Amino acid sequence: MKKYDVVAIGELLIDFTENGKSAQGNPVLEANPGGAPCNVLAMLTKLGKKTGFIGKIGNDMFGDQLEQAVREVGIDTAGLKRDPEVNTTLAFVHTKEDGDREFSFYRNPGADMMITENDLEYSMIEGCRIFHYGTLSMTHEICREATRRAIDTAKDAGAILSFDPNLREPLWKSLDEAREQILYGMGQCDVLKISDNEIVWLTGEEDFDAGAAWIRKRFPNITLILVSVGKEGSRAYMGSMRAEVPAFVQEKTIETTGAGDTFCACILNYILEHGLKELTEEQLKEMLTFANGAASIVTTRKGALRVMPSKAEVEALISAR
Repeated sequence: MKKYDVVAIGELLIDFTENGKSAQGNPVLEANPGGAPCNVLAMLTKLGKKTGFIGKIGNDMFGDQLEQAVREVGIDTAGLKRDPEVNTTLAFVHTKEDGDREFSFYRNPGADMMITENDLEYSMIEGCRIFHYGTLSMTHEICREATRRAIDTAKDAGAILSFDPNLREPLWKSLDEAREQILYGMGQCDVLKISDNEIVWLTGEEDFDAGAAWIRKRFPNITLILVSVGKEGSRAYMGSMRAEVPAFVQEKTIETTGAGDTFCACILNYILEHGLKELTEEQLKEMLTFANGAASIVTTRKGALRVMPSKAEVEALISAR
């Protein structure tokens, strides 16, 4: 028996998001706990799964806020380390009229990129059913080495490996380097969640089916490919099967922060409950429907980590369609 359902490694940071204007007309920024891996874990925890996080924060007020928030939502913080010299990473998020986002990062350096192999809690990695990772912990050599060591440890322990590239262009020295690390991540994983813009950029294919075929040809190790397509819904590719489910478009959408992470968490939850082998097309559609519904709800709420929907909320949205 494994102690954890899912353990994730990566960034934990503060997302400063716009929340109205001051009396002087200046934008008011709210300090929201952020970082894709913990968003994924927060949703999984909301669905009753045991989760743990491995990462690094600063020994500062923002680090205090983040540790409290992660513990508050029920994620195990045994793998959360503090850097005594480098401050917590900050991201400033501008939400455009269509709900999409632009990011400005204060991370040169930031504490999340300072995690080393010696910081890893190997018992957590060895004790999980699914190990989840992205590329923000691969942008620099120090954290890259730690992430690769964690991936190798998880693989040796028999965990399912889940990968979300989560491309953030400003954090890379070059897009060639980003591409190299994304291709490495794909070469290790069993489950790949990739967004519409990422699959087009990576494969050069405007058609998502062609992009998925490009990935499957090069990475036969990937059992399940998920493509999130925003307002158009999502697709799943598994063996010869292809499933597509439309999005739950909300009039009350205010921002998309955390939607992809929520979607990814629901996919991992389905795998935990049904396994990764021999899923039917009907099951793939069931999986995508729940994931789309949960992601839709998150777009109506500010922040992500603390506002994940319950299973009952998602089921109510689905039944009302």
